[in-house]
Amino acid sequence: MVQASESESRKLLVALRDAMAEDSAGQARLDKIVQLTAHSMGSEVCSIYLFRDSETLELCATQGLNAVAVHQTKLRIGEGLVGRVAKFNQTINTADAPSSKGFRFMPETGEEIYSSFLGVPIQRLGESLGVLVVQSKATREFSADEIYALEVVAMVLAEMTELGAFVDDGAALSALHQRPITFQGLSAQEGVAEGAVYLHEPRVVVTNPIADDPKIEHQRLNEALDRLRVSVDQMLSDVRSGDSEQLEVLEAYRMFANSKGWRRRMEEDIQRGLSAESAVEKEQSTARSRISQSNDAYLRERLHDIDDLSNRLLRLLTGQGSDTGVEISQNPILVAQNIGPAELLDYGRNLKGIVLEEGSVGSHAAIVARALAIPLVIHTKGISTEALNGDIIMVDGDQGTVHLRPDEGVLKAVKDKIAMQRQAADRYVKLRDKPAKAKCGSVIKLLMNAGLMADLPSLKGSGAEGVGLFRTELQFLTQSQMPRRAELVAQYTRVMDAASGLKVTFRTLDIGSDKVLPYMAPQDEPNPAMGWRAIRVGLDKPGILRMQLQALLRATSGRELSVMFPFVAQFDEFCAAKTELDRAIIRETRLGHKLPSDIQVGAMLETPSLAFAPDQFFKAVDFLSIGGNDLKQFFFAADRENERVRKRYDTLNSSFLNFLEQIVQRARSSNTALSFCGEDAGRPIEAICFAALGIETLSMRPASIAPVKHLIRRVDLKVLKSVIDKSRDDGHESVRNSVTGWLKTNS
Repeated sequence: MVQASESESRKLLVALRDAMAEDSAGQARLDKIVQLTAHSMGSEVCSIYLFRDSETLELCATQGLNAVAVHQTKLRIGEGLVGRVAKFNQTINTADAPSSKGFRFMPETGEEIYSSFLGVPIQRLGESLGVLVVQSKATREFSADEIYALEVVAMVLAEMTELGAFVDDGAALSALHQRPITFQGLSAQEGVAEGAVYLHEPRVVVTNPIADDPKIEHQRLNEALDRLRVSVDQMLSDVRSGDSEQLEVLEAYRMFANSKGWRRRMEEDIQRGLSAESAVEKEQSTARSRISQSNDAYLRERLHDIDDLSNRLLRLLTGQGSDTGVEISQNPILVAQNIGPAELLDYGRNLKGIVLEEGSVGSHAAIVARALAIPLVIHTKGISTEALNGDIIMVDGDQGTVHLRPDEGVLKAVKDKIAMQRQAADRYVKLRDKPAKAKCGSVIKLLMNAGLMADLPSLKGSGAEGVGLFRTELQFLTQSQMPRRAELVAQYTRVMDAASGLKVTFRTLDIGSDKVLPYMAPQDEPNPAMGWRAIRVGLDKPGILRMQLQALLRATSGRELSVMFPFVAQFDEFCAAKTELDRAIIRETRLGHKLPSDIQVGAMLETPSLAFAPDQFFKAVDFLSIGGNDLKQFFFAADRENERVRKRYDTLNSSFLNFLEQIVQRARSSNTALSFCGEDAGRPIEAICFAALGIETLSMRPASIAPVKHLIRRVDLKVLKSVIDKSRDDGHESVRNSVTGWLKTNS
């Protein structure tokens, strides 16, 4: 019985292949496919629905329904049984369609006489392309073999759609990867860029979905699986025995690579007529559909393992390795599902922009992108399957928008925005060596944030007076094992040398939350942003903190050292960290190493609790740096990774400004130097408001220094303070409108 169904399936696939090989238009090919499929399955109706846009399905071909309905019948995703198949990427098989949940009667099709309904998704690697349907008058459910046969046909349809086999003048049959698309994502690094798509992991293109000889395909699959298992075993042998986390991941890989069920299902697909490549993709697509619907976080995480192994197997079968021969263009914009910090650093400043389907604003990739001043937009679902190498792409990191293959209107608008920014940058060059001196005479010190050696060339050109924050964790995040002390000494020495005498404030290791070292087991924490991170890790694992402090002391070679501890929540944490530094100084003295000429020790104020610390704390620290990103999310109880809440709260909210002003007053009373560090410091309107409150030092990304300096030099901070005070006194929730209104007439 099974053998007979396999034979029929192969006959159908061969007939489909022959039909698609004919020199005919796309619509004619679709018409032939529905005829062949209906005949092979013994059903009166076979129909193909394809997406016209991301939300609308269109009847593109049918055998059995009224011909006038083709390209006229349209369904929203989720509407009717066809729409439900597309929405949930799941098969619907019913003997009584009119009585089924979600049924929608479409009178123009004449389908009221058909009772049985079987619909399967046409999908490729999680991307839904349409729905394939068979119907019959008899009241019956379709068998498992019939479902399987229709799924195989749908798989072939997906592959041929990808290859453009059905391109025609029909409304829903335009060529893939050609129309303009706009993706609305999330800004993770500001800036605007124009360039050409460079795919981090180009898709494998299956050009032979249907095979003639199952024996040859079985042999090809087995040989590729053998090579895959060898490569996984090699990766396991290369991992150090102490690296339990990597070993655990690779053991999961080996388990999947040796899965008998995985192999058996692919062999069954081959036996029914698919090529080895199509069998792998069919299983991958099915697994994606099944697992993505699961509420089990562990299973969803394993989807990445299945995807990675499937892609490795496909590359072995097709010979399409990671090196596709595509050269990086002069203005490359990287498009990827996700990317690690080390891989991103390999591209370096060659990139003009980065677009990710996943990621987060605090991810490793985002940190590196900010350090390199490269516009980054995340959460652009579907772009890595829609984009092709070389496509024109515009990235607006200010708005979190990506325009792929934009039309002339969009292209001109983005080009105009880039040109305006360049003109502004040209004007700012004249301000580089001038102080950020307001009209009232107040001088604000502007510093830059950094984290890579690549940042330091920006120091002189930006007009910054020093480095207010050097993120030391990036060296830890971009390596596969813990850096050695000698490596840290060399790194910190190069940073100080590159600063050419300007002050650099080093922040000790700030890991945890969304910054997890690849060689440290991640903590299973329900709220990692408030969990075991930053100085908490350093105090619980003092060996790492000591090594870093020793490296900083040695790197100074008699120069000044400025160091601050991150995420301090209470006085005793600062005292404990300062004690570790004192011990390191004693040890370095005993070893005869040259000590810094002066040491300044500070803390980042990122938790509201520290603003209410005892007076002794404010007197004990040499300086305080307000970490605006974390402080704001804790003040408003609004996760900065959550789009639903993070934009609800304005930095210029009166309550937040009142809180900042209390911190300013406490710092003044103890004569403690105070700065503001974070994204908001680099936004000109926010920056002048902080300065008006009395924060005299601001630290930001290099590209923001000139715009901030430009606005500071145009305003009277004392008058601005009165505008802020009046707005607060009048009960305004935010002072933004008052400030922007004043700026229009007074700057």
